[in-house]
Amino acid sequence: MKLLALPAFSDNYLWLLHDEHHAVVVDPGQSEPVLQALQERGLQLQAILVTHHHADHVGGVQALREATGAAVYGPARERIPAPFTPLAQGDRVDVLGLCFDVIDVPGHTAGHIAYYCPQGNGAPLLFCGDTLFSGGCGRLFEGSPAQMLASLDALAALPGDTQVCCAHEYTLSNLKFARAVEPGNADLLHYSSRCEALRAQGLPTLPSRIATEREINPFLRTRTPAVATAAAGFDPSTPTQDAVAVLAALRAWKNEFR
Repeated sequence: MKLLALPAFSDNYLWLLHDEHHAVVVDPGQSEPVLQALQERGLQLQAILVTHHHADHVGGVQALREATGAAVYGPARERIPAPFTPLAQGDRVDVLGLCFDVIDVPGHTAGHIAYYCPQGNGAPLLFCGDTLFSGGCGRLFEGSPAQMLASLDALAALPGDTQVCCAHEYTLSNLKFARAVEPGNADLLHYSSRCEALRAQGLPTLPSRIATEREINPFLRTRTPAVATAAAGFDPSTPTQDAVAVLAALRAWKNEFR
């Protein structure tokens, strides 16, 4: 099983998983990069997995379905180009001989879902859309800080070797913010250097790993004293023992961070 990050727009990744014959694509905001990859590799697109309704994640769905006949799966509580199979927590999708568990992860949008496969291409696979990024999390466009914290807690509880396949190359900007939050985090400094070297070579920083994100991502570390203290430094009204309040302060800080 092979995993490809197909660049799209300015900083999106469309994840293509294939067995050299059949393929599944996740969040195809554009159809062209997917169709090109399928043609170059002689692949038949079997399924399209969608995490949420934003245009840069669904814009290519209709064209891909028409061109390939692929089945479409997406969140039951969001408007996805029909027809599609609606999914929610506890559902499963079987594609390419793999079984993906559906996890509800509201926060970025109200009905956002993620797909988790315990046995992917040599390690567990997580397609998490715009909920969890390497070093960060998605903006709260429709959900609450409490929802986002619960969603991130659910993802952080996955096995440490889980590959984190998020949908944007935001890593360097996220890590710049993370260093402002936790400047003394040695794991974060080491990871930042590694990611900067990858980008200097034009390579993706993704996929990350859940174990790495637990060590370096401030939004997964809201119960860490140094992170909570930093959040209260941004917003002095933040109760440092309240992880929801800490996450809300971090997200507000990140929204204006440059």
